[in-house]
Amino acid sequence: MRITQEQVQDLEAAEVVDRDGDVLGGVEQVYLDDRSGDPAWVTVRTGMFGTKETFVPLQDASLDNGQLRVPYEKSYVKDAPNIDADEHLSEQEQDRLYEYYRLDTSGTDASGDPTTGDRDLDVDRDGDTVRGTDGTGTGPGDDDARMTLHEERVDVGTERVQTGRVRLRKHVVTEQKTVTVPVQREEYEIVREPVTGGQDTGRADLGEDEVVVPVHEERPVISKDVVATEQVGIQRESVTEQREVTTDVSREEVDVVEDTDRRS
Repeated sequence: MRITQEQVQDLEAAEVVDRDGDVLGGVEQVYLDDRSGDPAWVTVRTGMFGTKETFVPLQDASLDNGQLRVPYEKSYVKDAPNIDADEHLSEQEQDRLYEYYRLDTSGTDASGDPTTGDRDLDVDRDGDTVRGTDGTGTGPGDDDARMTLHEERVDVGTERVQTGRVRLRKHVVTEQKTVTVPVQREEYEIVREPVTGGQDTGRADLGEDEVVVPVHEERPVISKDVVATEQVGIQRESVTEQREVTTDVSREEVDVVEDTDRRS
């Protein structure tokens, strides 16, 4: 069912979804068919952070419960020609849009479905009072023209990022240690005892003889064992601090310009 002029206000507040139900964004501006006065195109914010205003035709679109469903995929709409949504589309800009969406100037698209006919389209920049090129208002009324003012709101959150790393690394330190150890050694002395009469000393022969007596001492012996002395680990804790962030925010203001027709 064709979206009519009576649905403009509902259209302005609608959320645009593609044919699969994926959300494209909210309607920014509405463009009217100059011949019929019915809505023919809308623009929707797309691109990163909604910085691009993309044109979408309303042919075969449906408006229901605040959702404007268009017969295109989300990626296809995002790749549409990047055209500034000024107050009037030039002939060249219209040609690019009609070619991309496979619409022609005769009132049919490439598959033979009826389209919007006359391509002379216009829109009010504030997106509230929509008009045709003849200046006829279709918003709240010519005597009750309104515009919507917008402002940016700052929404500050946090994200978790890695700022560094802490490592535990072992290395070997060598130092000298002196330990006192008691040691023993054997010493000797010559003992002479006289032989008295009647004492049996064995057969007495003249000649050379030799007696060997071992002499001992203790010497320090060093051995080392590796033993665990302590465990060292890293324990993390969260510390909360207050940090100020500064950004620019913009808002719209109204300038009243009075055009007076004074005749002498």
